[in-house]
Amino acid sequence: MMSNHKHILIFLFALLSFSFAKERYITREGVISFFSSTPLEDIKAINKQVSCVLDKSTGEFAFQLPIKGFTFKNALMQEHFNESYLESDIYPKSVFKGKILDWNAIQLSKNPTEVFIEGELTIHGIKQKIKEPGKIWLSSKSIIGESNFNVELVDYNVKVPKVVRSNIAEVINVNVSVQLNPR
Repeated sequence: MMSNHKHILIFLFALLSFSFAKERYITREGVISFFSSTPLEDIKAINKQVSCVLDKSTGEFAFQLPIKGFTFKNALMQEHFNESYLESDIYPKSVFKGKILDWNAIQLSKNPTEVFIEGELTIHGIKQKIKEPGKIWLSSKSIIGESNFNVELVDYNVKVPKVVRSNIAEVINVNVSVQLNPR
């Protein structure tokens, strides 16, 4: 039989663990879009199947999205994107794991706050360290986050056939938008 002191220690440990529990905010309906512009053609795609989780106590967060979740205006473009460029059967998802820099100094409010996001972005099986700007703010009980940055195809070993090389930009503009809700 345990002594009262051990019961108290176990209770205090459980209480401390609970008080330091992570404050998680999540979504499975985030949006990532990208835009490629060349003199010959503009290409836009959108993915509304983005999952994101933010640990509000630390500023750490992660994104995951299925590559096949991107939709294009043109079905043939979508097919080429999945089969030839991003090879989504081999590399079915893209992932970002990182943190919001100086999280402890940020006071979330209804006004967007400029932040920097740092971490590792994996596309096409290639992991690269990135540091990009973003904005974060409160809306009712939600935390809203947005970022706009560029991705160079060569950094992720995405090869574009010579036949269509002049139709696809070497640098793709990416927009991220999430509305995270308490878990």
